[in-house]
Amino acid sequence: MKNKFLKTPTSPLKVLNKDVGELLDEMRYIGFQGRKLGELANAWTNMLKEDRIIIFMGLSGAMVPAGMRNVISYLIRQRMIDVLVSSGANLYHDCHEALGRKHYLGTQNSNDLVLRKHYVDRIYDVFASEKGFYKTDTWIDKKFAQTLKDGYPYSSREILELLGKKLSERKTAKNSILVSAYRMGVPIFCPAIGDSSLGFSIMFSNRKPTKKQMETGKVRKHIIIDCIKDVDEISRICEKPVKTAGVYIGGGVPKNYIQQSAVIASYQTRHDRSHDYGLQITMDSPQWGGLSGCTLEESQSWGKYDANATMVTCYCDATIGLPIVVHALMQRAEKIAKARKKPNFRWQDDSFELKFE
Repeated sequence: MKNKFLKTPTSPLKVLNKDVGELLDEMRYIGFQGRKLGELANAWTNMLKEDRIIIFMGLSGAMVPAGMRNVISYLIRQRMIDVLVSSGANLYHDCHEALGRKHYLGTQNSNDLVLRKHYVDRIYDVFASEKGFYKTDTWIDKKFAQTLKDGYPYSSREILELLGKKLSERKTAKNSILVSAYRMGVPIFCPAIGDSSLGFSIMFSNRKPTKKQMETGKVRKHIIIDCIKDVDEISRICEKPVKTAGVYIGGGVPKNYIQQSAVIASYQTRHDRSHDYGLQITMDSPQWGGLSGCTLEESQSWGKYDANATMVTCYCDATIGLPIVVHALMQRAEKIAKARKKPNFRWQDDSFELKFE
């Protein structure tokens, strides 16, 4: 009698001339996190084959300073993701590079007090110019925020679409996440926009009146970012009777925001709108009880994922795992992504329309 647990043997990797996609396909039959990376790439490919699906990506951590900007932009341009939920920091750093400024190779073995004297900011082993950041802050304040309406309650999605549009005027913004999303109609949500240089640079415009404002008696601008409007907009996407997926790079607010949108949608529709796929690349552990380390299986107890959802977690540094997976998708799934029917989102006043085109 055969043992029901011993069905599929492992398959030791063969050292041959192969592309990244072939390598990850083979890694599905090894062990540990190598297998999980292979399974994650396979699940992402299968998502792209679905007839009507909306793929959310949650982006946390300092991924843009670490060099992942073009990777995320590629996913947007190829419509391998349909909605991006990001920390404010990643979008600020994307704006910084879109304006022609850089991040620099540094070292974690630095004297940070010496760096401070030279106006150099450190993100582990990446350096950035404090003076360069100040110029980006000033551009957001003077060139972008000054174009926003006084008193209108913007969602972060509306703000970021306008920022992408403004940056698209610049030749240096070719590979920008914000510009790629604007051009491809991919909405970006930033639920914690105030917790970033992007947020406080917009806030500067609420404090400092322009000369023209002073002449008309206005003492400051009144830019409003409505966080509740954000919740309404993203949950309306999940309320539609389609499949949904979450791909998470790290955890934090973006991960929870995407997951809770399914719960809200289920409340609103009185139908199960749990996500059908959950993929994450993370370094966080579940035993501390935090959302970032929370397993996707634990999230099922909240109704965030369907009982039959495909879920894969790879415990790996995202600067290692994400580029490998995306290169595999480029080699194995680019044609699939181009052929898929893509969701088109239209918000107007209190209405929301979704079409697959």
